[in-house]
Amino acid sequence: MIVYDLICDKEHGFQGWFSDSLSCEEQLTDKKVSCPECGSLKVQKALMSPNLNKKSNTGSQQTINTKFQYAREARKKLTEIRDNIEKTCEYVGEDFPDEARSIHYKEKEEKGIYGEATPKDVEELREEGIEVTNIPWLDKSEN
Repeated sequence: MIVYDLICDKEHGFQGWFSDSLSCEEQLTDKKVSCPECGSLKVQKALMSPNLNKKSNTGSQQTINTKFQYAREARKKLTEIRDNIEKTCEYVGEDFPDEARSIHYKEKEEKGIYGEATPKDVEELREEGIEVTNIPWLDKSEN
């Protein structure tokens, strides 16, 4: 069994127990998990911080509330990052690896870009010395 901190679209935090991570993903995708507070089916895994607390009260309500507060703050920061990127950079979609190379090798004017890249593309770009970063791209409708 595995336990995940979950959060609904109304920012109600709760925990869910699953047989494994795949089961969790399937149940969330199929909207088989509902918020116990409001009944919403728009549920996702909350950002989780590592549990470094060695005290026996790690499951206390205060600890759980702290985790959800951390998750809410992290979501807020990630949303701010997304908004800033969308305002200041050009979206190039699936052409991201080619565009990044063109800019790196001075074939195109230097500018901020964002888009999609496979893990293999990211690895290859980094091997070429091209600085790229993966950012969790939160769905705006869930914020």
